[in-house]
Amino acid sequence: MLRIWGRASSINVQKVMWAVAALGIKHKRIDLGGKFGGLDAPEQLARNPHGLIPVIDDGETVVWESHAIVRYLAAQYGNGTLWPSDPAGRAAADMWMEWAQTVLQRDFIQLFWALYRTPVEQHDHALLAELTAKCGEDFKSLDRLLGDQATITGGTLTYGDIPIATQFFRYFTLEIERPSVPNVESWYDRLSKDTTYAEHVMVDYQALRARLAH
Repeated sequence: MLRIWGRASSINVQKVMWAVAALGIKHKRIDLGGKFGGLDAPEQLARNPHGLIPVIDDGETVVWESHAIVRYLAAQYGNGTLWPSDPAGRAAADMWMEWAQTVLQRDFIQLFWALYRTPVEQHDHALLAELTAKCGEDFKSLDRLLGDQATITGGTLTYGDIPIATQFFRYFTLEIERPSVPNVESWYDRLSKDTTYAEHVMVDYQALRARLAH
């Protein structure tokens, strides 16, 4: 059985869990990291020398780094679905996965940490305004390029869509000003009605601020 280490509230673990659910893979997830600790345990460092989550063990195959895991799962279990059968389709998925890593998530995580992982009394409002604007530009670019497509890679969901769309729940529920991005909002609305996305991505993060306040 596929084993997954990582807490459900981690956005990188959510990418993996959504992929696993979409592919219908029998699995077991073990809480690790955050309030659960264990990242520096010898057995965890043996699986991932960087001491980070998520990590998977699929038989004799151990994979760490969320995007590498999603690619592996798609290739191993989703040929013709999450894993496009043609090289051009996989190239499109790879390009968008790289963009998610180097642009969209990079900018959004900075905003999220500055807003929710920083105590309210320590908020840098000028920085928050700058990061909010930067994320808004990213989402406007995504909206323009998405157009009326069902997903950013074209038609059905692929592994390249997962790192992008995993950001949506937090972005659209943060208490920030957002530009109008109707195409992305429509995609998010469709995803929110999907049981696999709702269960594994739409995970409450509000308690984080409450913990930081104490």
